[in-house]
Amino acid sequence: MVGYRDFEKEMESCGTQSNENHQEIDACDDKDYRHPSPKRNKCLIAVFRILAYGASVDSTDEYVRIDESTTILCMKKFCRTIVEVFGDEYLRTPNANDVARLQKKGEERGFLGILGSLDCMHWAWKNCPTAWMGQYSGCHGSPTIILEAVTSYDLWIWHAYFGLPGSNNDINVLQSSNLVANLAQGIAPLAHYTIQDTKYNVGYYLADGKWSSLVQIIFQPQDRKKQYFAMMQEAYWKDVERAFGVLQSRFAIVKGPACF
Repeated sequence: MVGYRDFEKEMESCGTQSNENHQEIDACDDKDYRHPSPKRNKCLIAVFRILAYGASVDSTDEYVRIDESTTILCMKKFCRTIVEVFGDEYLRTPNANDVARLQKKGEERGFLGILGSLDCMHWAWKNCPTAWMGQYSGCHGSPTIILEAVTSYDLWIWHAYFGLPGSNNDINVLQSSNLVANLAQGIAPLAHYTIQDTKYNVGYYLADGKWSSLVQIIFQPQDRKKQYFAMMQEAYWKDVERAFGVLQSRFAIVKGPACF
């Protein structure tokens, strides 16, 4: 849920970033009172309906009387503005304070040094061009676009890698992701912790599936120790599944097939 102040910041940012979204003097010609441009309100209503409810771009004409091409243009400008304004604040690498907070929570849950959970989500692409369908179709049977994300316990998605064709599996996504490339080069948030008298300075991530090259779940654990570890890891790794669920419930556009 977006807070009131964040919503006001979004509205103000969208008004200042776009030349089309400007304020106008009201009908009484009161220069001391300015209200948002009706055009801006119409565009934002159309954008919110698409993002929050998954409405098709041609259905907004029935509500706000703007055509399909204008709706797509408004949504692209809105999303681009959100990234420009809020990207440095939310979609960033954890700083020292963030790492300390994540480590503290991880230690409380039995995973010292963890920085988050990693997983991939497939977003169906309904109107995928015919020439691209083979490239974007994989195990799901229909064209999809892959989102790789690292999520913390508080639903903070601080790493997102989006746009790979659905024909890729998780290991292909990891190999092309800058997350693993940076880890291989030693570029990662510093996380100092000690496990069994061994000191580490780089955090780790929990992952699932046979394709994962990180800390994956133990399949068919035999003894009680491995069973307990597998149970706790599965519970902790569900943070990323929970984040995907909240993302799809708040923004229905990523829950169903993309209609444009």
